[in-house]
Amino acid sequence: MPHTTSSKTRTHYVDPFGRRIDYVRLSVTDRCDLRCFYCMPKGYKEFEEPSDWLTFGEIERVIGAFASLGIDKVRITGGEPLVRKNLPELTHRLSKVSGVEDMSLSTNAVKLAKFAQPLYDSGVQRLNVSLDTVNSEKFTEITGGGKLSKVIDGLMAAKDAGFDPIKINMVMMRGVNDDDVFEMIEFCSEHGFILRMIETMPMGSTGKEASQRYIPLDEIKDRISERYELLPAVQRGAGPARYLSIPEKNLKIGLITPISQHFCESCNRVRLGVNGTLYLCLGQEHQYPLREYLREGVSDVELQQHLIKALALKPEKHEFNEKPDNVIRVMSVTGG
Repeated sequence: MPHTTSSKTRTHYVDPFGRRIDYVRLSVTDRCDLRCFYCMPKGYKEFEEPSDWLTFGEIERVIGAFASLGIDKVRITGGEPLVRKNLPELTHRLSKVSGVEDMSLSTNAVKLAKFAQPLYDSGVQRLNVSLDTVNSEKFTEITGGGKLSKVIDGLMAAKDAGFDPIKINMVMMRGVNDDDVFEMIEFCSEHGFILRMIETMPMGSTGKEASQRYIPLDEIKDRISERYELLPAVQRGAGPARYLSIPEKNLKIGLITPISQHFCESCNRVRLGVNGTLYLCLGQEHQYPLREYLREGVSDVELQQHLIKALALKPEKHEFNEKPDNVIRVMSVTGG
């Protein structure tokens, strides 16, 4: 049974499978200024209407209710979160919510050159940047027309603003970018970034197509170990990455393996969609609508009770391997 536990300072929510839930991934938009083929279908137009987006005030209320349950980590996601107008205003407001101790943001960095300093000043502490290659032609192909130079400019602006660490998220795909791993190692080593490699997941039609290019990260790890010494490493973060270091390059590498070595038994997170739908698992359809209650004038106590009901629905594990067609929503809807 789900329950809450208390310490001298905080109450913590524990789900029916004994996992402490302390992390919310908050999608502020389902739109994006890139079209990565594994995330959003070509010509996709099934976006939420802006009137159905949670307002900043509604988001602040939900995060406050989560914080009252001991959830202290918030990651801003999308789509691409930087296409949501006035985002630094929201991150400033969320940084002031009592109980929120760690606020981070995932971005493709196309607009980051403009927003890096305002985001840093507003309380965002850490950045994850999606970047699958530093080959400009391949980047344009993967992203449906994106310009690598804009991402590089954004990354340099983030360094200048003071973000540390900056993690680079590389979705690994056989025959697409798996031969770019050493170039990515050099790039991240040169600039002091952390490189995180991610296995593809069968999310919707796009994810299913990308999963045909699935490559287990142990294979990539073996390739790297043929050239460099790899040692176990520890890195702060709320996510599921297992970290190694390449001492020769003064570089940390994270491996995120939802398919080959899933981490469901320690999953500590839920995802809040831009329309107020709470997704309890990336690889299942378990969800709970919150917007209707917010707009009906639910009290803070009632909102907290809705969250408790929702969190009790969190399944034990995903079924990407057993049921690859199980999740029909595309990645950009869920929030990554």
